[in-house]
Amino acid sequence: MTAGTAGWLPLSAGERSVAIEVLVHGPLSRTELARRLGLSAGSLTRLTKPLIESNLLIEVAEAGAPTEARQGRPSQPLDVVADSGSFLGFKITEDTVYCVVTTLRSHIVARYDRPLATHDPAEVADLLGAMTAELAAEHPRLAGIGIGVGGFVRDRAVVGESPFLLWRDVPLAELVEERTGLPVVVENDVAALVEAETWFGAGRGLDRFAVLTIGAGIGYGLVLGGKRVSCAEEDRGFGRHWIVDPNGPLTPDGRRGSAVSLLTIPNIRYQVQAATGRDRTYEEILALAAAGDPMPARVIGEAARALGTLVAQISNFVMPQKILLAGEGVGLMDVAGKTVEEAIRDNRHPLAAPVDLETKVSDFHDWARGAAVLAIKVLVLGSAEA
Repeated sequence: MTAGTAGWLPLSAGERSVAIEVLVHGPLSRTELARRLGLSAGSLTRLTKPLIESNLLIEVAEAGAPTEARQGRPSQPLDVVADSGSFLGFKITEDTVYCVVTTLRSHIVARYDRPLATHDPAEVADLLGAMTAELAAEHPRLAGIGIGVGGFVRDRAVVGESPFLLWRDVPLAELVEERTGLPVVVENDVAALVEAETWFGAGRGLDRFAVLTIGAGIGYGLVLGGKRVSCAEEDRGFGRHWIVDPNGPLTPDGRRGSAVSLLTIPNIRYQVQAATGRDRTYEEILALAAAGDPMPARVIGEAARALGTLVAQISNFVMPQKILLAGEGVGLMDVAGKTVEEAIRDNRHPLAAPVDLETKVSDFHDWARGAAVLAIKVLVLGSAEA
């Protein structure tokens, strides 16, 4: 099946620059837009005209109310037409596929989840194709699909390795394109989340920005000069080798005292079960720790000190303007936030500026939204830095 796609694809390099600037920072006056891009008034007019005619951009009144696009009104700011196209973002976990439909500005307009009964790549692609077909009936202007996967991804198309899905060299983009007829981009889920927060979230407008995620694993992303720093090592499970406490716990996943051993939800649960003989959920462990139960309180306290140490180390070496803490494990901050703050101070110079640490209570739909933003950047705007 092929859904109806937006009529403004593809964009020239110049049109792309204008569209990205307005998308991220708009609405913008033509004067401000020309200044940001280093364009003359004539060049800007030439580039914006087809974008307005194709309904990607629109002239708006100063108060933000749309007006009929006309030439000869240079004082009117430009903004994107957010509903000119829709995008699907998928986040694949071990047992569930989470999906969102977003506008061009990444606003979520629909959520749709399905259980994942198999990890067979073809059957997973079948499920994504079926979900796309169902959503296309209500959102006919689908322009592209983004998929976030925990693991190493090559060329935004092939899942080179995913420990959660037990995949190796799976051409996921090709499999889903065959079933949907839509362009598909695949990326590591943390990288996709970082892109979304850089453009539309906590990192918007910042030059130096870091994201640290805690949950089933440990994720880290860095933005310098307003662009995500990518490298070949970023999706290789670095947290297993990031030693926070050499005398820390030894768990089935991660080296002794590593960030993964101390901070991930599976290993926190493992430590409590090994000590008490009872299998507890992460939420139960947090509640018991808050109530003062000795063993859960000790495990959560060690996790909190590890988290504070990580945040301090990132701050010391990267000097970000802000660090965003996200993921399904951020409930740790509610129970042991003071311990985290103490650990940050203990590992920073006494005169160092306070760390701007923002905590985002997120669910898997936020990760799916990140994948949709990747689709917007790569498939629609063709952003080379994405």
